This record gives sequence, C-alpha cells and structure tokens, in this order.
Amino acid sequence: MRYFARLSTGRLILWCYFVWYLFFVARYFDSSRALWLTSLGIAIIVGIALVISTRAGGNGGQDGWSTFRLFLMPFCVSSFSALVKGKGFVLIFSPRLQENYLALGLAAAFCAFVGGVKLARR
Repeated sequence: MRYFARLSTGRLILWCYFVWYLFFVARYFDSSRALWLTSLGIAIIVGIALVISTRAGGNGGQDGWSTFRLFLMPFCVSSFSALVKGKGFVLIFSPRLQENYLALGLAAAFCAFVGGVKLARR
C-alpha cells in the first residue's frame, strides 16, 4: 500500500496504460507462440536500445523498475498491435464503444483506488 500512496502522477498514468493493455489482452488473447516470441524479441532489441540511449548521457543510475519498464513497454506495444490487428481498432480504441468504456472504467477505478490509498495515508 505504501507504493500506491507514493505513486507519482506520471507512474499512475503508466499504470492506467497497463490496465488498458491488460483489459484488451484478456479480451483478444491469442495463444500463438509466434506472436508472444516475436513480441519478446522486439522487447529485448528495443529495450536494450532504450537502456543504451538512457545511459548514453552519463546517467547510469537507473533503478531496476525503470529498466524493467524499458523492456515491458515495447513488449506491450508489439503484442497489443498483433492482438488487435484486423479487428477494426483505431489507434488503441476498439470499434466496440462498450469495450472502450469498460477499459476506461477499470483505469478510473484504479485511479480511485490509488486516490483512496493516498487519502488514507494522510
């Protein structure tokens, strides 16, 4: 709970992205090994490039979670795009309005949870 009480706005937004991602992964899951291995491969290649680029400025002091996110984000992007390909999505939005509302509602519920934890900790 302490983690959520100290969550910055930026990290809260990243969590909301992840909630959105998880909703649509659950909705459109595909067990194709090729899809997940390709996403993993892209995550490794892009993640290494991101680590190199963030440390190129002499700023080598990244924490483990920040480094993990540099690999997680390309994994999520590539797997999301593969899962929704040909399903009528526009950008990240489903053609089914109800799905968008539900995913948005889950993200809002997460924000309310974090807000409640922050209030309780004060």
